[in-house]
Amino acid sequence: MHRTLLSLPRQDGFSMPAEWAKQAQTWMAWPVRPDNWRGNAVPAQRAFAAVANTIAEHQPVSMAASGPALASARALLSAAVRLIDIPSDDAWMRDIGPTFVRHPRGEVRAVDWIFNAWGGLNGGLYQPWDADDRVAQQVAHALGIARYRAPLVLEGGAIHVDGEGTCLTTEACLRHPNRNPNLTQDDLEQALRDYLGVSVIVWLGRGLLHDETDGHIDNLCCFLRPGVVALAWSEDPQDIQHAISQDALARLRRARDAQGRKLEIIKLPIPQRPVAMSATEAAEVLSAPGTQARPAGARLAASYVNFTLCNGAIILPRFDDPHDDRARAILAEQFPDRVIRQVPGREILYGGGNVHCITQQQPAAV
Repeated sequence: MHRTLLSLPRQDGFSMPAEWAKQAQTWMAWPVRPDNWRGNAVPAQRAFAAVANTIAEHQPVSMAASGPALASARALLSAAVRLIDIPSDDAWMRDIGPTFVRHPRGEVRAVDWIFNAWGGLNGGLYQPWDADDRVAQQVAHALGIARYRAPLVLEGGAIHVDGEGTCLTTEACLRHPNRNPNLTQDDLEQALRDYLGVSVIVWLGRGLLHDETDGHIDNLCCFLRPGVVALAWSEDPQDIQHAISQDALARLRRARDAQGRKLEIIKLPIPQRPVAMSATEAAEVLSAPGTQARPAGARLAASYVNFTLCNGAIILPRFDDPHDDRARAILAEQFPDRVIRQVPGREILYGGGNVHCITQQQPAAV
């Protein structure tokens, strides 16, 4: 049984650890909805299973599912992956699950943000989303840990921390009027300090081109270690993404982290060829009122920055693109103590995100 706390994580001495800190497990949710995933979600289920089974070779994985999905998940998941009966509207655990915070003495607690499907009735990607908004609470209940219910619409993919007091985010997402229209930038910064235990917020502008989430940071830029970030990069001056990345680069060069350091910036190329659904693939997605449409041929927000870390490994999406190997080599150089595991990323991208979006790390108690 979990407790809902009325205090703030920062006041209680809790903060969000960096992703490279030792983890207890990874949380995921099983995809099923035919109006977001093609082929009645079967290709996506195979891709999710590949991610979960790969992570399970390095640390425990818990997969949320409910009803008939429990059987379809069990058929594709390795015995090492634990299935847990938690219903959801879709499968983006980074955004619907809790953000975990930890005390220096070791206790782990959950931050439960308000979820409105990336915009609610003003540009949200599907409806209803009430089951998704309950997932973080149910994860905390399953773990028996205390929970903070934050009075803020926020998704886990919109923030990235270095574990030393610095948070990366984007103006396009956090300051979008479909999230928290009554909050100023100062209000948002204070909320991030209160619930993540950070002291410095580095604001980038737009997110990755065509990112349906209004520009999550985890598709554009992430910390690799304290003082070092990876930035999604387009070398083509004719590509709109080039200008977005240039603006982010300029902001990162001006920034200082919570320890006063300048940031070292590692450029991580986006796929050489734009990724889009074929006409055949797009026809396999059912249309439904209030659900985001993805027309055939429309460019999707493919990014190698959207990887996830687990104990001893990096789980990196593969897009069957010439830059797959280049991205792998860059990250291998940055993480010499971790194995790089590439998994199929196209089917996950067809649903609107990638490997980081469908996973949420639970830090180990120290």
